[in-house]
Amino acid sequence: MNNILFQPFKLNDTLTLNNRIVMAPLTRCMADDELVPTDAMVEYYGRRADTGLIISEATLIRADGQGYPNTPGLFNDKQIAGWRKVTDKVHQNGGKIFAQLWHTGRVAHPSFFDGEYVLAPSAIGLEGTLPRMRHLSYTVPKALTETKIDQLVADFAQAAANAIDAGFDGVEIHGANGYLFDQFLHYASNQRQDKFGETPENMARFPLMVVDAVCQRIGHDRVGLRLSPAGYFNMTADARDRQVFDYLLAQLPQRNLAYLHEGMFDDSLEFDFLDGRVSSYLREHYAATLIGVGGYSAATGSDAIQAGKFDLLAIGRPLIANPDYVAKLKSGEPLIDYSDEMLAQLI
Repeated sequence: MNNILFQPFKLNDTLTLNNRIVMAPLTRCMADDELVPTDAMVEYYGRRADTGLIISEATLIRADGQGYPNTPGLFNDKQIAGWRKVTDKVHQNGGKIFAQLWHTGRVAHPSFFDGEYVLAPSAIGLEGTLPRMRHLSYTVPKALTETKIDQLVADFAQAAANAIDAGFDGVEIHGANGYLFDQFLHYASNQRQDKFGETPENMARFPLMVVDAVCQRIGHDRVGLRLSPAGYFNMTADARDRQVFDYLLAQLPQRNLAYLHEGMFDDSLEFDFLDGRVSSYLREHYAATLIGVGGYSAATGSDAIQAGKFDLLAIGRPLIANPDYVAKLKSGEPLIDYSDEMLAQLI
């Protein structure tokens, strides 16, 4: 296999990665009941520090964004201190780590934070029950007021500052996979008739407000963004969505972000409204650093990087099953296959 994956990569003047392998954000639900990172999480991330960059599991910017049990937060002192143990361990082991900042919007559930309702762009609920908690059904959210949108922007910026205080090298804003950002970017979930809805410019307004606020707070060179133009998780497809992403992607180069990260999808799939694969669509519209994901092996990911499809390769489940993933690639040792059955035992 070509060794391009093992070559250092300069994200910008601030950050250089040891290699081009990125640990994808992987929700493990290992925080304690106060959403504080645990000693198991210190061990889990520390063992994977030989990847060029670790992107943490999705981490809550505030309590009302929670949609899954035991997902960590970054909105109080205990959580900051807990994450500092994680980042210290990663840095001691020679790695770099970004915090993925998250609010789940209508995917949240009020039982997690003793609330009356959850918030989303529009009052459009999801059908079904919560993963891992099938006794709970989704609720109909309340549409965000402009005042509450402004507060969310401030809370994202504060969480980014908290991440830096906790020792993270930067943050990734989770704009993908059917959560709050994505809900603004898709017609199925955004049916507003104000300055945050109806047109691509309006639908991209809140995401860009957050990007700008976070960049202003911690510096653009420490900010990444994850998007999923065709990752229809908890979302109904609409061909008009492409216009929204065309507009959003055209606004990002001037922000000089650390990177753009492809969201959840199988990159072998092609979409008519994107004229092909998601990675090809993103590369066509975004020339700066792009992280690819979607069923790639080290070999096929290396080939894709050499072909210019993206610059860094995010690896998910194989890194759960193989904490020493990079070392095994270098030595040629076979990888352990991931399985759901082994998940609970893997740290």
